Amino acid sequence: MMLVNGRPAETIDARDRGLAYGDGVFRTLRVEAGEPLWWRDHAAKLAADCAALALACPDPQALLAEVNAVAGQGDCVVKLIVTRGTGARGYAPPEGPVTRIVMAAPVPAHGLPGAPTDIAARTCTLRLARQPRLAGVKHLNRLENVLARAEWRDPEIFEGLLCDDTGMLVGGTMSNLLWMKDGELRTPDQSASGVAGVALARLLRAAPRLGIPARFERQPPAAILDADEIMICNSLIGVRRVAQLDGTVLPDAGWRARLNDALYENLD
Repeated sequence: MMLVNGRPAETIDARDRGLAYGDGVFRTLRVEAGEPLWWRDHAAKLAADCAALALACPDPQALLAEVNAVAGQGDCVVKLIVTRGTGARGYAPPEGPVTRIVMAAPVPAHGLPGAPTDIAARTCTLRLARQPRLAGVKHLNRLENVLARAEWRDPEIFEGLLCDDTGMLVGGTMSNLLWMKDGELRTPDQSASGVAGVALARLLRAAPRLGIPARFERQPPAAILDADEIMICNSLIGVRRVAQLDGTVLPDAGWRARLNDALYENLD
């Protein structure tokens, strides 16, 4: 099911700026038995990302009602999109209402219970541009991720890791990257590029309660190969261990299960 501005529809205006310019933001959240996981986190991040682009954020309660409408009582993935709406040709932002799209899709196989928790990853050749104004924002212009994901077709490779134009790690094509080293949780600096995901934010919020120091770092891929454990996370898959990176077998120090449990704790 799909709702466009609260009404069942499968199309948008061809003049919509989300289509024309990627002028908008989105969230992807998991729904279990009709309940959207981490709704408050997603609603807060949506509001922050809208503010970063000077978009009017839809009312969170209205959005939640639409999420519930498209999700029903089952398990699914819901995507929320907010664009700047329709406008005349040209870059100047219009002053009209935003467009909101809420759609549900089945949970993919890699997100189902029993899916492997150990994954293989590769380092992508594409380099992310640095743009501090958009850093951390889950905006609709994801062409870099599309081109990076097109670099491989091997079904054994689950994720690709992305670096910026200086060769420093930023994250995965669809996930945030983290690693444990000497009892510390470390994750790439995202002050100039990348997406600040809700799952990573929850882990960083849980770390003090677990007695785990956490910090952001600028590191090239080679520098994390001696980590105690390398992981990725997002709102659909939780925490997964990177068991192989570019063919190198990586250690399992038991952190994945512990961090995954922390991810689903009540952190309010």
